[in-house]
Amino acid sequence: MESIALLGTGLLGTGFAEGLLARGGVKLTVWNRTRAKAEALAAKGAEVADTPEEAVRGARRVHLILLDDATVDETIDAMRHGLSAEAIVIDHTTNLPALVAARAERMEHEGIRYLHAPVFMSPMAARNAAGHMLVAGPEGRFTAVRDVLAPMTGDLWYVGERPDLAACYKLFGNLMILSMSATMADIFHLADALEVERSEAWSLFSRFKPEGSFPFRAKKILDEDYTASFELQVARKDARLMLESAASEPMPVIGAIAKRMDDLIAAGHAHDDMAIMAKRGA
Repeated sequence: MESIALLGTGLLGTGFAEGLLARGGVKLTVWNRTRAKAEALAAKGAEVADTPEEAVRGARRVHLILLDDATVDETIDAMRHGLSAEAIVIDHTTNLPALVAARAERMEHEGIRYLHAPVFMSPMAARNAAGHMLVAGPEGRFTAVRDVLAPMTGDLWYVGERPDLAACYKLFGNLMILSMSATMADIFHLADALEVERSEAWSLFSRFKPEGSFPFRAKKILDEDYTASFELQVARKDARLMLESAASEPMPVIGAIAKRMDDLIAAGHAHDDMAIMAKRGA
């Protein structure tokens, strides 16, 4: 039976822990700064440690699911004297890429085996081994844990040896998620202003699928092709219609886009495609 430590039992960490315990075959020790958040897992078969050092003692794998870079560094410092030479530290925290790179270099120098493995998962997905897990770091180290990480996720993706690349990808993905959520808020506020029920406004997207335009738009940007299929000045006119219709309702996303369009139009890009917004240096 493999000994595993899991440090950080917030919503996502608890989901991971419950999934590991449900699948069985492991001895799981958990730790959380607020012990009460970890104690519920004891009834499901986990041992609860009082300190990070105690939690990792004897563990072959150490999973970190923490808040931020500062918490990761603090926890690593607190656990380092309990780590065995064979242990692999797998950090699932969403972190700053530059700090991940520095941490990976520091861990190598100190003889601590580290991989960064952020996820696109809800707590339920972590519990049910769904969603996506990205891993960056030395290939041999990933190979050593590939077969035990695969049952924890629906899609295990090794992105390469560059230690901060998974952290970069996680920010790209979360930017899309945040943008989509904020854009939905703009749509619903516009619906409020226009006295259209929110559910009715959303019903548009059961027929009209804007995500279908993503490959076309991305190709224009990647090819640096700014010949107009949707002229920037026309797109700006549409943004004006939205903002005027919204009146006093908050529309922060389209407001920021309109400001960016205004700057580009002033710079002479009125007749370019709206993909010009992604031009390097523009």
